Amino acid sequence: MSKDIKTYHEQTYIDNTLRLRDILNTMPPFAKDYFRAIEPTTSAKTRISYAYDIRLFFRFLVDQNPIYKDYTMDMFTLHDLECIEPIDIEEYQEYLKVYKNDEKQITNQERGLSRKMSALRSFYSYYYKHQAITKNPTLLVDMPKLHEKAIVRLDVDEVAMLLDHVEQCGAQLTGQRKVYYEKNKSRDLAILTLLLGTGIRVSECVGLDIQDVDLKNNGIKVTRKGGNEMVVYFGEEVKQALLTYLEGDRAATTPLPKYENALFLSTQKKRMGVQAVENMVKKYAREVTPNKKITPHKLRSTYGTSLYKETGDIYLVADVLGHKDVNTTKKHYAAIDENRRRQAASAVKLREP
Repeated sequence: MSKDIKTYHEQTYIDNTLRLRDILNTMPPFAKDYFRAIEPTTSAKTRISYAYDIRLFFRFLVDQNPIYKDYTMDMFTLHDLECIEPIDIEEYQEYLKVYKNDEKQITNQERGLSRKMSALRSFYSYYYKHQAITKNPTLLVDMPKLHEKAIVRLDVDEVAMLLDHVEQCGAQLTGQRKVYYEKNKSRDLAILTLLLGTGIRVSECVGLDIQDVDLKNNGIKVTRKGGNEMVVYFGEEVKQALLTYLEGDRAATTPLPKYENALFLSTQKKRMGVQAVENMVKKYAREVTPNKKITPHKLRSTYGTSLYKETGDIYLVADVLGHKDVNTTKKHYAAIDENRRRQAASAVKLREP
């Protein structure tokens, strides 16, 4: 690979680092200490989300709190952080439910609220732990209660219906839509088959280069969260879908400069992005399972469920999915264990009927 051509993950890291730097320039100066401290234990994407969420807190203080109405971001000090009372935090929590940002109305349900409050609590905790402040009002405020959401996944029949639909739906199309469908059919089928057959994340999928695919050993080299590389193996169906795409549309397409190595290309001949894959998955899934909101992450859950049902090995599922903590995996697939426990109740007979 030419030194000028960065891998997807290298370029993403550079882009995210510069983006975070830009956001930090619009925040109180002392905030940089916190973000420097959490760098070893968080991804750049997480730090960017935290930066947006914490900046929103300071903007709330300027807009809604009379004490800070004449403040600019660079005027905030750690002393101001210490002067915030629990009631101010509660008011912020209430504000987060509905607020305006650049004339756009933003709403947060319980998960959005929880994430923003977790960011603020982590921010305060850092300065409190390092004795830069003597009070942490976020500890005196109840966090939003999170209700468990049922995991949405496709069942076996729906997986087959989805792949069949992608293969055959062109017959119902005409004109430009048919041309667009035919042009992207083998690519879309390769992506969907790969996601369903390996459980990789959408970011891992779009980050794949041609040289990451090993058709001889039926494996792909993916870069996991945190930058660890791992080979994920796949079956014959995935191999055939990838082979059809690689030998057909991919071989016939000349990518734009810098994207020569990208496995999946957009219609603009650039590397396909996360949003484009999400839109593609939603488009096909909506036509097959209109009552289920299917995203690439739901395809990952579908794979994880199938693998767990087949093997019963939660540690294998955690390893293949790239979960660092097996408890994350257990939480996701607890419902299957519940069904197994129910079956166990009738498995042992005490007396013959």
